[in-house]
Amino acid sequence: MRRVEAFTDGACSGNPGPGGWGAVLRLRSDGANDGAIRELKGGEAQTTNNRMELMAAISALNAIKEGTTVDLYTDSSYVKDGISGWIEGWKRNGWKTASKQPVKNAELWQALDEAHRRHQVAWHWVKGHAGHPENERADELAREGMAPFKKKPKVAAAAGGPAPRKARVAGR
Repeated sequence: MRRVEAFTDGACSGNPGPGGWGAVLRLRSDGANDGAIRELKGGEAQTTNNRMELMAAISALNAIKEGTTVDLYTDSSYVKDGISGWIEGWKRNGWKTASKQPVKNAELWQALDEAHRRHQVAWHWVKGHAGHPENERADELAREGMAPFKKKPKVAAAAGGPAPRKARVAGR
């Protein structure tokens, strides 16, 4: 059976603020393509870190051929715990939490649930920013996905300082 390792991460500058997601997909097979890598990234202008973590996992699973065995690695316990346990209660409760509040990011959880059902997925948590090479690369991709949505700093005048102001003359 076809097997893929997926490493996902989300990033946000401010929460909410501009954000991005990244994923590294690595094929595992007995064939010549064993170890082949595919990278994915994207972003949004106004989002949260949790939304980007979810988008990374959704995008990774949607990019993989249906019926694949997937080992998905995330540094988000929100994503891993949500899809591995909380989601069943949310579905039973009509997408409400135990305290009867609407589930945050319900549309993304529903998309993740749908993508998850198309594969055999084992969910793994890895510590973020701890030197795990594929998680670090997914983080880089997430930051790259966020970059187009971050405000660019204003460039000062050519001399490196602010442009000179015209002198104001009293009485005019």
